[in-house]
Amino acid sequence: MKHVLAILVENKPGALTRISGLFSRRGFNIDNIAVGETMTPGIARMTITVEGSDTIIEQVVKQLHKLVNVLKVSNLSNEPSVMRELMLIKVKAESGSRSDIQQIVETFRGKVVDVSPDSMIIEVTGHDEKLEAIKLLLEHFGIKEIVRTGKVALLRGSKITRESKNGV
Repeated sequence: MKHVLAILVENKPGALTRISGLFSRRGFNIDNIAVGETMTPGIARMTITVEGSDTIIEQVVKQLHKLVNVLKVSNLSNEPSVMRELMLIKVKAESGSRSDIQQIVETFRGKVVDVSPDSMIIEVTGHDEKLEAIKLLLEHFGIKEIVRTGKVALLRGSKITRESKNGV
């Protein structure tokens, strides 16, 4: 099962290395990771997607709590949350196919963010299934390049992920 972990850390050198090293030592492949600043100065938020059983992920979470710089770890997988990912796709686009590509982009509520004589760059956000669906449709035109951000997630409603000094 895929798990999405939200980790609040002190924004200091080496924090990412220690966290990714913990996953590596336990034999886990990080599917994706997104890191960015929070509203609190000096605090960063990592959103990590990793595959594993509930039991194993519980152990990983306990180990993460012990790391220097880690303030809070939350498993968002079983919580009501909003998860999104950004994908940029560079697709071949001769003049005869541009309107067909544009129609697909509009259907998926994406945006064309760059146009050149032989290609277009499309920006689309959403969940995995949406991104895979537009990718599948655009493969017909010839995909030149793809880049994805990895998931970011927030809890729904009034719940928020806050840092705590004792890791709880």
